[in-house]
Amino acid sequence: MSASKDDGGRWERHSDILFGGLPYLLLFLSTALSLVHGPPPARRLLTTLGLAAVAAAWILGTYTLPTGRRSRQPYGTVRTAVYFAGLLALSAALMARDQVFTIFAATGFLQALVLLPTLWALVSVAATSFVVNTVPDGFPRATTGAVVGYLAAIVFQTVVIGWINLLSSRLNEQHQRRKRTVAELRSALAENAGLHAQLITQAREAGVLDERQRMAGEIHDTLAQGLAGIIRQLEAAEHAEGDREVWRRHLGAAKDLARDSLAEARRSVQALRPEQLESRTLPDALESLVESWSQEREPKVAFATTGTAIPLHAELEATLYRVAQEALTNIAKHARASKVGITLTYMEDVVVLDVLDDGVGFDPTAAAAEAGTSGGHGLGLVAMRRRLGRVAGTLDIESARGEGTAISAAVPVIPQEAGV
Repeated sequence: MSASKDDGGRWERHSDILFGGLPYLLLFLSTALSLVHGPPPARRLLTTLGLAAVAAAWILGTYTLPTGRRSRQPYGTVRTAVYFAGLLALSAALMARDQVFTIFAATGFLQALVLLPTLWALVSVAATSFVVNTVPDGFPRATTGAVVGYLAAIVFQTVVIGWINLLSSRLNEQHQRRKRTVAELRSALAENAGLHAQLITQAREAGVLDERQRMAGEIHDTLAQGLAGIIRQLEAAEHAEGDREVWRRHLGAAKDLARDSLAEARRSVQALRPEQLESRTLPDALESLVESWSQEREPKVAFATTGTAIPLHAELEATLYRVAQEALTNIAKHARASKVGITLTYMEDVVVLDVLDDGVGFDPTAAAAEAGTSGGHGLGLVAMRRRLGRVAGTLDIESARGEGTAISAAVPVIPQEAGV
């Protein structure tokens, strides 16, 4: 896109330079042809060269310099009309000396097409046609055929060139509208990326509090209760020193509680940013997750990545990784599937994670109602939605009893460097 934009800008610059230099080019060409056509007497030659110099100075002083650059951009209807009037007067004076200066007079036809509004352009074209058809040979003889031919030539030139002017102005308007639309789209996309990055930052700040609350709840519900249980078992073991069998039983129970508490502690830590993403890309981390999952249980999981993978904002990658973990956990607990597939798709504005299985399926509405109950699907799905909601993502679930499950998680594309 940037290359085509540069090519378009370069073409416009070259076109503007050519258009701005066109009057000088036609004037020089007409003067050269006039000298080659037949050198006039010295006085007549000096007069012609003097008029040509005045014409060049007029163009320079009333057109080129006031625009600040050689450009086809208008600089005011009145000023342009004054410029045209002087241009036609000098063209008429030069054509009166040599018809070859009709080439220079054609400047009026060409510049009227883009420098003036439609009505003024038609007037300028008609005036130029009048000068071109009148000055070299004078007015026609007072016969019907001559007058009709003379007027027909002026009308034909005015209509045809005026129609070209109208078509050109419409095409130019469309071109300018497209440029404005493209510029607005680029601005909107940049603003949208900035808003998404800001949203991610706000979500991360809000997520800090959520994670603290989650950790506090887990410590209370698991670790604290586990440690309290260990203390009770050890205290009971102290009171049972005389009974070796009871002492061993309490000590074994304390060890089991300690192992369970350690496992819970590890699980709580893993619920933070996955360490698998610290040194790997998201596709590599997901592939490693799939391989590890498939080694421990059936069925084997098929994994694929489509599109061009790019590093995403860390919060987005962590969210998709956690969604994949939660989906596989649900499949292991509930699905009884024989086939599982995970696809990570990178598109222009979103990244989509699809997890499909051919298991027993479930009713998503009922699962949402049962969220938090023992053995229900709903709690994991609620966690997925909450995670995706924090990063402006979406979760779609398609399932029915006996028909398998398809989970699709989508997040916006925000590259790593866009993160705040």
